[in-house]
Amino acid sequence: MGAVLRIAMMRRLWYAQTISVFGDFLALFAVISVLTFHFHANAQQITGVQIAYLLPIALLGVLAGVFVDRWPLKPTMVGSDLIRAGLVLLLLVATQVWQFCCILAAISVVSSFFSPAQGVAIRSAVPLHGLRSANALIQQVMFGMRIIGPAAAAFLVASFGPNSCYLADSVSFIGSALLIFSVPFVQPINAGAVAAQKAPTPSTSSAVGRVWQDAKQGISFIFHHAGLLFVTLALASGMFILGCFGPLIAVYVREDLHAATRIFGIASALIGVGMLVGTNLVTSFAKGLKDEFLVFLGLGGIALGLVFLFVFTQVWTTFVGDFLIGFAVAGIVIPAQTMMQKETPPAMMGRIGSAFMSLIFTAQIAGLILSGLLAKEFGVRHVFGLCAIVLVLLVGVGYLWKKLAGKAVETTSHAPA
Repeated sequence: MGAVLRIAMMRRLWYAQTISVFGDFLALFAVISVLTFHFHANAQQITGVQIAYLLPIALLGVLAGVFVDRWPLKPTMVGSDLIRAGLVLLLLVATQVWQFCCILAAISVVSSFFSPAQGVAIRSAVPLHGLRSANALIQQVMFGMRIIGPAAAAFLVASFGPNSCYLADSVSFIGSALLIFSVPFVQPINAGAVAAQKAPTPSTSSAVGRVWQDAKQGISFIFHHAGLLFVTLALASGMFILGCFGPLIAVYVREDLHAATRIFGIASALIGVGMLVGTNLVTSFAKGLKDEFLVFLGLGGIALGLVFLFVFTQVWTTFVGDFLIGFAVAGIVIPAQTMMQKETPPAMMGRIGSAFMSLIFTAQIAGLILSGLLAKEFGVRHVFGLCAIVLVLLVGVGYLWKKLAGKAVETTSHAPA
């Protein structure tokens, strides 16, 4: 990681990510705090706000990547940061739940362009053998802020009011924009310029048709690459489990452990601690392991953590299970992102990265929506057990899939010309 951070472009991107993600966590938790304690919003409204924040990226992600492949990276990222800095300030005057939803959705729309552009920038700045460490650094920021973000937001809201969090988020976006603007970018191959040299076909003669055609190319690339499709589905499954797990852990602590809010706070924080520890171990001790093998281990680790929650109903086993789940998630996220960056042609990085991101956010939304329905039907503990079974089946199917794919490649390579 130290070697990666000595690359000026990567270092500035990491600094920018750190301050902007911290600001995002402050603003989002401040919004939830305001809705919960000042507007007395119900559970459906709180979940609706979270879905409003995730849904635009899930829906627009695939199309946003097409534009990212065509636009210059630095103006795209700097412009996204500055627009979001302005949109966050609208939270200062929001007085209704639907207004918070609309503002967060607008911020998410702009983020759908920034995130794939950041992935392209990292790929262009870091050598292939350093991508796992680079992704670990970016994910460390996310996981670390998951731990300190809620506490910092709670302190600021209690001491200075929620507006302090919104202002801090706006300033963080401006700081991120300045950092990104200050570093020279290594611009990858421009897919739009390459495509423009080709004669248009009837299906791509219009602007909308060309955008849709490029988007389908990105989706098709993932579905025709067996290894990349597997890790994408594995990561989506992990995010679906976390989407289910997040809303239900509080109910589990209350109804199955018969414990108080303090235990819920510790259990939630241990997920972030597990992610942070797992991120460091993946980069430090798993250098010789293949990305796909790490994904298998990650899926198995999440299943094991869920088994702890399903079989036992003790406080200490809940802590162990939560830590294992967070630890194992890091074993999926980092290898999956690294494999995507290695296997994707530079000219398609925006499209593949955004399709990758869109599927992940869709899985999180599905988990948020289905968690309450599944818990009502089967009970929280049984939902955890059901999710563990699904993950074990996914590991088995993935192993057979890779084995059959390997045999198919071997047969093709030995076939007579």
